[in-house]
Amino acid sequence: MAEKENSWSMIKLGLILCAYAVVACAMLALVNNFTAPKIAENQTKKVSAAMQEFFPESGLSFETINDFTPPVVGAITVDEMYVAKRGNEIVGGAAQVSGPTYDQGTILIGIKNDGTVTGLKFLKLTDSPGFGLKANDATFKLPNGKTFYGQFEGKNAKDGFVAGQNFDAISGATITSEAVSSLINEGTKNILSYFNQKGVEK
Repeated sequence: MAEKENSWSMIKLGLILCAYAVVACAMLALVNNFTAPKIAENQTKKVSAAMQEFFPESGLSFETINDFTPPVVGAITVDEMYVAKRGNEIVGGAAQVSGPTYDQGTILIGIKNDGTVTGLKFLKLTDSPGFGLKANDATFKLPNGKTFYGQFEGKNAKDGFVAGQNFDAISGATITSEAVSSLINEGTKNILSYFNQKGVEK
């Protein structure tokens, strides 16, 4: 009799835990339905603001590239690509790239037709506070006087980026620095491929 009671208690406990799990999942799904559109809207605003910073010339329009599929390279993905246009003429482009850093990061990198970097923005960075997050810290300056992300502006993406060779890594955050260079290289490589596909004059 005691064994049956114990068995029923275990079953009852299992059913209660299962019910809690179902309710928790339902609540998470509900919260996601409310927050996902807002997150997407905020991301769109960030991209739009960044594109205007990358290409401040008046009279330009920005479009999402839909006729080019970037290859997936390991854990790095090119989420979106954009062009800056003057009328029908492409004057530059940008790539939104995600991948592993010390944790995870998403950047937006802009370049002109000739490969000159016009800017770099972090849309997301979840690396460790104190070191990795310095990559996205506007108050942190490298020995060259620039922010980590600001040092890429004006450099030519065709040369590629290697930490310690043509850009300064963050002391104590080598993994983040090298990972960001991989994201930049992948993004700019695909923008340049798109320019080449479209016969954009360099």
